[in-house]
Amino acid sequence: MSDSKAVRGSRDSRADKRTSLPTFYRQVVAELRKVVYPTQEQLVTYFLVVMVFVLFMMAVVSALDLAFGKLVFAVFAGNSDQ
Repeated sequence: MSDSKAVRGSRDSRADKRTSLPTFYRQVVAELRKVVYPTQEQLVTYFLVVMVFVLFMMAVVSALDLAFGKLVFAVFAGNSDQ
C-alpha cells in the first residue's frame, strides 16, 4: 500500500461532518470552565517579573546600541592624520 492511500484511508467518516454552532458554543464554554485564572497576588507578581525583564532587556539593547554606535563613529569618522 502506498503512503497516499494510507493517509487517505485513515480519515474517519465522522471527520467530514461539521459541528453545529450550539454544540461549538457549549464546547467552548466547557473548556473555559476548566481554565484556572491567577489570583490577584499572582497577577501582580507576574506583571512585575515581566516589567523587570522588559526593562532589563531595554537596558541591554540600549547599551549595545550605544557601544556599536560609538564604534562605528570611531571607525568611519576617526581622526585622520593624513
